[in-house]
Amino acid sequence: MKPTSTQVSADEFRAIFEAICSWGRWGQGDERGALHHLTPERTAAAARLVRDGATVTLSQPLRTEARVDCPEPAEHRMTMLTDVDIGSGTVRFAKDYVGLDYHNPGHSHIDALCHVAYHGSIYNGEPSDSITEDGAPAGSIEVLKDGLVGRGVLLDVPRLRGVPWLEPGEHIFREDLEAAEDAQGVRVGAGDILLVRTGHAPRLAELGPWDTDESRAGLHPTAAHFLADRSIAALGSDGNNDTAPSSTDGVGFPIHVLAINAMGVHLLDYLQFEDLARRCEDAGRWEFLFVGAPLRITGGTGSPLNPIAVF
Repeated sequence: MKPTSTQVSADEFRAIFEAICSWGRWGQGDERGALHHLTPERTAAAARLVRDGATVTLSQPLRTEARVDCPEPAEHRMTMLTDVDIGSGTVRFAKDYVGLDYHNPGHSHIDALCHVAYHGSIYNGEPSDSITEDGAPAGSIEVLKDGLVGRGVLLDVPRLRGVPWLEPGEHIFREDLEAAEDAQGVRVGAGDILLVRTGHAPRLAELGPWDTDESRAGLHPTAAHFLADRSIAALGSDGNNDTAPSSTDGVGFPIHVLAINAMGVHLLDYLQFEDLARRCEDAGRWEFLFVGAPLRITGGTGSPLNPIAVF
């Protein structure tokens, strides 16, 4: 049953945190967190979902224009054109540079377990002050150096509600996720990469940009019980997974805290699911092989990402 009020007190939030917290479950010093649910056997089973080999990107294009919904655009510039002679005869090269502060609206990316500190600790109780200008000694994105590969499941909440998108500020509750499962004939299981569609991208395209930091659809904190009960390995959204404004007293990003900090669940933010949703609808199935390969950034708090769904 949905809560009678969407507001979550500090005490209620702490109770959710403690109920789902996995600190110590896989030992002191563990850096994999919920990736332990994604076993080689489950990855092999996900590979058997591939039938026709069609591939679909889940990433937005690299955004280089500053807008209210992309306050920190990527920098892309050419560093060499083909009119430069480097002494290679008739062979010439074009080169370019890309740089971005990717933990911001508008950029498809993955969050490492060191990305979120809560009351002085990152995942598994590691002290947050261990992170320095040289990076994070624990919980960095390098734990995914071999990739995030497993069963992907898309739950389309706007489809469930019969609307093209959720309005900014709307919450997704556990009951919505379970109802979407029933409507789509799929069930989220252990080790899955769960993707939750809000319709963020088509709303931007049709109605124009708005300050997505201040107002966006996302998961209500109580939905974290669903994530924990199903033992998912990772969670992705076409927003940043959190509703804005926050419904939790004193906590601006409650799903980030509950997923990353409490459960050790890597988050994938600002993906795009429009191509994927159409493919799932056409194929009549909402499960697929998910392949994500973060950059190997030593001590990194995450990485830009272009995830691929394979059917």
